[in-house]
Amino acid sequence: MTGTAIEQEAQRQLAILKARCVDLLVEEELHRKLCRSLATRTPLRVKLGLDPTAPDLHIGHTVVIHKLREFQLLGHQVIFLIGDFTGRIGDPTGRSETRKALTEAQIAQNAETYKRQIFKILDPHQTVIDYNSRWGKTLGSEGIIKLAAQYTVARMLERDDFQKRFAEGRPISIHEFLYPLLQGYDSVALKADVELGGTDQKFNLLVGRELQREAGQEPQVIMTLPILEGLDGAQKMSKSLGNYIGIDEPPQAIFGKAMSIPDALIVRYMELATAIARDEIAAMAKGLASEAANPRDAKVRLAKALVTQYHSAEAAEEAARWFAQTFSARQFPEDAELVRVDAGAFDADGQVGIARLIVLCGKGAISSSEAGRLVAQGGVKVDGEAISDRESRVSLDRERRLQVGKRRFYKVSRA
Repeated sequence: MTGTAIEQEAQRQLAILKARCVDLLVEEELHRKLCRSLATRTPLRVKLGLDPTAPDLHIGHTVVIHKLREFQLLGHQVIFLIGDFTGRIGDPTGRSETRKALTEAQIAQNAETYKRQIFKILDPHQTVIDYNSRWGKTLGSEGIIKLAAQYTVARMLERDDFQKRFAEGRPISIHEFLYPLLQGYDSVALKADVELGGTDQKFNLLVGRELQREAGQEPQVIMTLPILEGLDGAQKMSKSLGNYIGIDEPPQAIFGKAMSIPDALIVRYMELATAIARDEIAAMAKGLASEAANPRDAKVRLAKALVTQYHSAEAAEEAARWFAQTFSARQFPEDAELVRVDAGAFDADGQVGIARLIVLCGKGAISSSEAGRLVAQGGVKVDGEAISDRESRVSLDRERRLQVGKRRFYKVSRA
């Protein structure tokens, strides 16, 4: 490759990679790294670390994973780092209190789930899976002390979340100060050229740059991606808030949830959570802005893209037909899941509490507290009638039709 060809290709890659980024520190450094990579035919080492603190990924997590895929398509080396060591501490980012520690068994189980889910986006043949326990456990007390000596308490308190908790008198455990240092040390151990994260990870990513510099390495470039709003259009997508689309959810659930987002978020979801071509998204945005495009049609396009990404094109078409039949015609789906309730769930009068019934039908996907909240909000119907009393009980003297929210339908009977 000639010098001119290298420069042109580096500029092309840079334009692709910096799209949708919030922070790119430092763009000139990334340009130099790309030129060197092309000249030496050595791919960049691009790192994303996730702590396996929950069993499922939602499409908010995939914003950075889609950016990783762009690096792969440009020929670079992606390292998906599972934080099985840092997960024992818990990332304090955005926390108002100390995060509860997980057991090794929980972390190991969640890590296996992550590995399966990320390959719905990433190419497994171009992805290195690593675990930070590989070097974290060998640091030892001496290594931890040396690492801690490289940062001051004052610098740590520059973090917004620590600053707020300190000002409000909320506890900050000493081990939480270690988290950014250990995440930064991951970059040293991996000799990362680039690290990705959400905008809330900026402090941690910058620590990685500083620790690499201290270790005599060339500092990594950091790229932060936007935080995706949840289905409510207000708060960050979160499973605990119930405003999420899980990438492991059934096609009908993904489709139905995508159809429920506020119109104002259609283009943002397309840009950040799908592989829809940029030209098509731009045309859709223009059509929506001029009211030439129907928001419902745009949501159908979004919903199909998401179901296709995580299941198949056939599943997307089937989910679209199901949605049209169920919601456009306001019909209870005849193929709704049949749930048979064991005798042990009934009370002395032969009835089962509505919240308990929802939990049983959800098979772990709906917690008792979430079930109670849905009932109180009027989001639950039995045989077409809304149930708003959390203490309501249901008799299963015949098959009942249970609707939970807008997207979950069950036929329920005794076992």
